[in-house]
Amino acid sequence: MKYNLLLTGKPGIGKTTIIIRLVEILKDKLRIGGFYTYELRKNNIRTGFMIRTLDGKEALLASKSFKSNYKVGKYSVNIKAIDNVMVPSILESLEKDLIIIDEIGKMELFSENFKTAVLKALAKRKVLGTIMLKSNEFASKIKARNDVKVILVNEKNRDSLAEEIIKEISL
Repeated sequence: MKYNLLLTGKPGIGKTTIIIRLVEILKDKLRIGGFYTYELRKNNIRTGFMIRTLDGKEALLASKSFKSNYKVGKYSVNIKAIDNVMVPSILESLEKDLIIIDEIGKMELFSENFKTAVLKALAKRKVLGTIMLKSNEFASKIKARNDVKVILVNEKNRDSLAEEIIKEISL
């Protein structure tokens, strides 16, 4: 890839859905590693977030019922899961063709190990991921890098973005 591709946009706009669709399309053509996050819901109400690596590991990222000193809104963040599941998932993918990082967000950025792993992955120019829309010092520096292309996901482009991104990824 000429540069890393990071999707951004409002929560719930479809960033992770696009990432999962791309993994499904590309998994037979490329060696892909990394992880994505998804919502935990009970009675249609979001109660937390899970991590799922592309090799099948899962862990609780954050929950209303989890106890932690690290909080984003009403969710307590599981730093151990970030350090023990997300970080190894990134580092073990450095030699693969594509590294999925979903997401570079407020919860994940509590971990210094996560930040270090993200920077190592970005240096390889093989990252396809998502990044928080809101301003944050670390996220803003990543968005400003010469080797990063940020794509804003919205209602108008979300259904056609997967096909456009495939064209960007040189196979």
